[in-house]
Amino acid sequence: MKNLFLTISFFIGFLGFSIAQESYDEALAKKLGADDYGMRKYVMAFLLRGDRVSEYTPEQRSEIQAGHMANIGKMAEMGKLIVAGPFFGNDDLRGIYIFDVQTLEEAKALTETDPAIQAGVLKMDLKEWYGSAALMMLPDLYPKVTKNSIQ
Repeated sequence: MKNLFLTISFFIGFLGFSIAQESYDEALAKKLGADDYGMRKYVMAFLLRGDRVSEYTPEQRSEIQAGHMANIGKMAEMGKLIVAGPFFGNDDLRGIYIFDVQTLEEAKALTETDPAIQAGVLKMDLKEWYGSAALMMLPDLYPKVTKNSIQ
């Protein structure tokens, strides 16, 4: 009975491995910069509430936010920003960016173009991150599920 269980377990494991191997697309993996695990390096930015928020009127903050959103669009069009989004709530942790760059310095240079960073309304904490190479497909997929623009 134990041998039958081991044989069945081996067969199921091998079948799962075979299915995974059949779905592997070498050309796509190469295009996305995936390693053998389907992963790649990114730089993630945690957007934090800045120290100067209270210095601005609601109208000024609205103008800064409009510039922030326009900058997000610009970085996305450049192909450098893969994911961006706010967190729910009104905590100090405001949102994230995931950049398609190789160094923290490249990401820092991009974040410094943000009017909200320049105004001190936001600040960034940058970290190198190892994530799925499939994230690189989001810029192509996002417009297909977007009915209304945020900007």
